[in-house]
Amino acid sequence: MTHTTTRHLVMSALTAALAMGAVTHVSAADDMKGKDKEKCYGVAKAGQNDCSNLSGSHSCAGQSTMDASPDEWKYVAKGSCKAAGGMSAEEAKQKGMKK
Repeated sequence: MTHTTTRHLVMSALTAALAMGAVTHVSAADDMKGKDKEKCYGVAKAGQNDCSNLSGSHSCAGQSTMDASPDEWKYVAKGSCKAAGGMSAEEAKQKGMKK
């Protein structure tokens, strides 16, 4: 192997290792949110949802297009969703079926 090929392989391996570390870090952060937070539907402002919506029209955070859509959710402190005017996933699904 030439020096350039070896260097390229080492750089590729390093990049892959760093990428795996970033994925693990994000997963750990999501796990921590689940312990003291809950998903609250209908309280996210446009562009401030935390992940995919109920209808499946998008699958990423920050893609909601209107404020307080019952289809969108945001993490809130456990036990505070109702006080914020939000709904559980089941309540949001039922509200969506009534339309």
